[in-house]
Amino acid sequence: MSRQVKPRLLVVEDDAGLADQLEWAFASYDVTIAGSRKAALAAAKTHNPAVITLDLGLPPDPDGTSEGFATLQEITIACPECKIIVASGHEARESAQQAIALGAFDFYSKPINIHELSMIVARAFHVHALEAENRQRGRTAVPTEGIITGSVAMAEVLRTIEKVADSDATVMLLGASGTGKELLAKAIHNKSVRSRGNFVAINCAAIPDTLLEAELFGHERGAFTGAIKTTAGQIEMAQGGTLFLDEIGDVPAQTQVKLLRFLQERVIERVGGRKKIPIDTRVVTATHQDLKQMMGEGRFREDLFFRLAEVVINVPTLAQRGEDSVLLAQFFLQKQRENGRTKARGFTPEALAAIINWPWTGNVRELENRVKRATILGDGVMLTPHDLDLDQESPAGESLELRIARERADRTAITYAIAVNQGNLSATARALDISRPLLYQLMTNYGISKG
Repeated sequence: MSRQVKPRLLVVEDDAGLADQLEWAFASYDVTIAGSRKAALAAAKTHNPAVITLDLGLPPDPDGTSEGFATLQEITIACPECKIIVASGHEARESAQQAIALGAFDFYSKPINIHELSMIVARAFHVHALEAENRQRGRTAVPTEGIITGSVAMAEVLRTIEKVADSDATVMLLGASGTGKELLAKAIHNKSVRSRGNFVAINCAAIPDTLLEAELFGHERGAFTGAIKTTAGQIEMAQGGTLFLDEIGDVPAQTQVKLLRFLQERVIERVGGRKKIPIDTRVVTATHQDLKQMMGEGRFREDLFFRLAEVVINVPTLAQRGEDSVLLAQFFLQKQRENGRTKARGFTPEALAAIINWPWTGNVRELENRVKRATILGDGVMLTPHDLDLDQESPAGESLELRIARERADRTAITYAIAVNQGNLSATARALDISRPLLYQLMTNYGISKG
């Protein structure tokens, strides 16, 4: 029977008596002690600990913080994924703020309260484990699709895409704005036999009704004022590939008729022309609108709907994808780092909590925009809720919705209790005063992992 490997904790403390006390208090971890900057840096490089506690008052400046801050800066470079918790009895608030700006995960004040420090350390291990899991998920994602996920709901969508990709069935993607429907359409194209052809995407809502027909079907010279030459439409451009019609619900009635004829006969006529042009292309559509309601109101043709919806895929919102919000936030931050647009290397614990609890009404697009904004406006190496503009209570009106408020409270309480109890779900259930089956159910509903 193999021995369970304990999580590694590095304690940087020059007071031998206090170091022994901390080693005893943290017996559930694999503890390494270092009493100087040199020893701490060597231990960090050798052991790559998940969590480090660092006393800022190290020799040769035991009564100040200069040596401690120098140690902090060197360790964050040598061990960028470590969670560093700093301690200081010297102007604690000022030192803590400076330490967080330099990349520390959290802080505690002397004299040490072991119970409080234990909770901070447990939370640091939980966040480190979550980030490690997210990085692994990112490595196993399919790069050509650009889809980053670890959620059950999104995995089901990807399984459906795998099944339908090589067929010629028309696919309709239904989901809110910003959920990544175009990325999914590209995934269908990339996995199909048509992947060598063009992927042509058209946002039907972005083109005026009077121009949409010519944009889709092309036009002959002289077909209308300004038509000075014959121009192929986007449908022709997708010959042999995939045509993606985004916001199909915004197509006007007259163009719906021509689209239906194209889908039935697989030929088109340019505006102002009489020549029939055969077209061989896969059609994928998307919308955030309720097409069934629109059909009932006579605003969308029922026969067109059934031509377009041979396979319907419902795309989950970001709020329905569990901890994907954290995974995607880290992915977008890494993209900014790779492009040299930011020195930020992570998110503060408060920022991670805010990301998990935010309702994300704008979905993935909103999250990406907030991360970009944070990398432009943020000053520290760790992005804060303020940098992400998530330090407000909630979007307008949402604070009045009891269900959303309850869900946020449940998420926060469960995540914190799991961290404090180091992933022990029986202890977590007792701490929350609920049954273990109910805890499992809530974790499933909210997409919370054990960590």
